[in-house]
Amino acid sequence: MGTDCKRIYQGRALTLNEECVVFPDGQQAMLEIVRHPGGAGALALDDKDRVCLIRQYRYAAGGWLWEIPAGRLEAGEAAQACAQRELGEEAGLRAESWQPLATLLPSPGICDERIYLFLARELSPLPTAHEAGEYIEIHWLSLAEARAKVCVGEIVDAKTMIALQHVCLCTGE
Repeated sequence: MGTDCKRIYQGRALTLNEECVVFPDGQQAMLEIVRHPGGAGALALDDKDRVCLIRQYRYAAGGWLWEIPAGRLEAGEAAQACAQRELGEEAGLRAESWQPLATLLPSPGICDERIYLFLARELSPLPTAHEAGEYIEIHWLSLAEARAKVCVGEIVDAKTMIALQHVCLCTGE
């Protein structure tokens, strides 16, 4: 956090501060910074090399988005535990095998949020536990189908695009 900080807003999902920061050359500036606990997501890949993607209604984005199951870190929660929880709640899946894929900063100019991405394999079904206000459809697509959706602009969610790219790099698929 900056040397001087004024809290502008405190909500359930984020905090907005006005912070006085000192740059590497010694100059100072006031910046509006969003503080966010971060999140984690899972790219679930089955034994037929199909990925589990969800279509979720996102009001802020203006409609339905294709995404990997993901969510916000709870206080003190490890990133992989968050990804495991979200995979179960949103997609109704448990995975025995977990591999880190990537960590990303979605908007580093204004926000400290980090998203941790994992590859989940050796899948088995669980009951979903969608929260009130979550509108989710579960879909299984081949990696080729998912990548094609990126290429034609149907998948625009950054974490999902990065997870799909990294699974190809990390698994050679």
